[in-house]
Amino acid sequence: MNLKDLNLVMLNSLILLIMVLIGVAFLTLFERKILGYVQMRKGPNKVGFMGILQPFCDAIKLFSKEQLFPLFSNYYPYYFSPIFSLFLSLILWMCIPYITNLYSFNFSLLFFLCCTSISVYSIMISGWSSNSKYSMLGGLRSIAQTISYEVSMVLVLLFFFFLIESFSFLDLFFFQLNLWFIFIMFPLVMIWFIICLAETNRTPFDFSEGESELVSGFNVEYSSGGFALIFMAEYSSILFMSMLFSMFFMGSNFLSLVFYFQVVYISYLFILIRGTLPRLRYDKLMMMAWKSFLFVSLNYLIFILMLKFYLNILLI
Repeated sequence: MNLKDLNLVMLNSLILLIMVLIGVAFLTLFERKILGYVQMRKGPNKVGFMGILQPFCDAIKLFSKEQLFPLFSNYYPYYFSPIFSLFLSLILWMCIPYITNLYSFNFSLLFFLCCTSISVYSIMISGWSSNSKYSMLGGLRSIAQTISYEVSMVLVLLFFFFLIESFSFLDLFFFQLNLWFIFIMFPLVMIWFIICLAETNRTPFDFSEGESELVSGFNVEYSSGGFALIFMAEYSSILFMSMLFSMFFMGSNFLSLVFYFQVVYISYLFILIRGTLPRLRYDKLMMMAWKSFLFVSLNYLIFILMLKFYLNILLI
């Protein structure tokens, strides 16, 4: 790779990240509009045409507020954990299987697993470094929650690995040319969607925030830019998990406009669930993850292994 190629990759990466951040801004507007109509009101509609400039006003308001640092906080972890959180949620977008070979990711599945597993550390460090009992409890809850659902998440991803025999997300497109996976593995679709909700700390699994119990959980001591970065990281993760859902189960055709409507629809489901479902009790998620999801995903994995084994015997 010469210098021109490297500059082109850097420029394309910058454009991608800017587009993701603009998408995050308008996802917040979309959420406030949907929640408004769920609660029989308009949502933001004063700033610009139909409130379209509201996200930019929110950004200016957040970043112009005073940045406060708790006296007994661990300054450097407290300051850098929101930055690390946003960095991880943005770097996840690099594993998209670009048709133009912007990045050549043959192990995008493993890259995704590594980044999502590390992301819980930013929440844990945010909770611990604030030196507040509420934020510490939010961090501990997040760790226990991650351990619970990530076992099932790995098994679902292993199912795809054994099915397509590749770690690359690009192969999902070729295997779904004739039939989408959503039609042949519907129970896994529901499990994956619930795992996506838990991964992004969304209702009904927002235990690390838990306003009614922990004031605001791990981000209770954050204000101004720190809070804005945590907020942006969460919504970037929602967009990415929506994209991943469409890629796994609904065709994975990046060249089609339908794919992007699917991503918007999955994001809409995230928001609709927030507007309709109450927060689950904490031990209920643990029980559901260990007793239901683990059982179903493990059975699906054994089923596909046995199926491929017998098919190989028949072909021989």
